[in-house]
Amino acid sequence: MVTGSQCRAARALVEVSSRLLATLSGIDEETTARFERKLDTPAEEVILTLQTALEAAGALFIAEGERGLGVQLKFTRSEARRLSVLESEGGLVANDEVPGV
Repeated sequence: MVTGSQCRAARALVEVSSRLLATLSGIDEETTARFERKLDTPAEEVILTLQTALEAAGALFIAEGERGLGVQLKFTRSEARRLSVLESEGGLVANDEVPGV
């Protein structure tokens, strides 16, 4: 389970505003703000929803261990830019007609 500090750090790393996180997760900004400021601990489902949204945005949460709790980017900024370009390429989306399948 991630902490409020990890949530705040992940938002900063993936450059997601609290408003955008609310849109991505369906969790209101006030709940996230109180969690990040350690004023409240929301239900586990809420925390998991925030974690899932931030992971989808490119954050990787590091469990407590030898080096402590943390968060990092899943990809380097260069890799993320290349992935963004690749995802934007292509033509119309359609079913593939693969023979023998």
